[in-house]
Amino acid sequence: MLYIMRHGTTDWNKKHMLQGRTDIPLNNDGRFMAAEAAERYKYIHLDLCFCSPLVRARETAEIFLKGRNIPIITDDRLMEMCFGIYEGTENYFNNSESPVNIIFREPQNYKIPFEGAESFGELYSRTGEFIKEVVMPELEKGKDILIVGHGVMNLSIVCQIKNIPMEKFWSLGIENCRLFRLL
Repeated sequence: MLYIMRHGTTDWNKKHMLQGRTDIPLNNDGRFMAAEAAERYKYIHLDLCFCSPLVRARETAEIFLKGRNIPIITDDRLMEMCFGIYEGTENYFNNSESPVNIIFREPQNYKIPFEGAESFGELYSRTGEFIKEVVMPELEKGKDILIVGHGVMNLSIVCQIKNIPMEKFWSLGIENCRLFRLL
């Protein structure tokens, strides 16, 4: 089985700030969410956890798996999508004049990344490579795997595995600390 989970909430989530690769820690609510998820999903069998190296994902994985003797392996390919100069932007989704809105309103039209940002093609390339090179061989061995990451990064994996077109990128949405079974 392959499961995916988005990290718990952060202060930037509460303020509707675009985090991207900015390394923001969980807040107390996020820690509570991870602990609550640990209790809710304690009977789900897992052999391995792959995790983004960003602190909000790592801390979520550590709280979620506390006492379960499951290795947590970080990989840079699981970092959140980089939003470049727009990281730290507040209320980015509600500001229709913000150029970053194309990512959220018309993802299929986001072809050229903003200054310092990453394209969907680059994101899909690194997460697709990770799935092919790391996850699939472990699944073939019969391992049950958890990936703990971020909203956009997680969706890139879900969309690739489920063959969801870019126009429908946001259709599933992944809630914080909810376990989503992929395979």
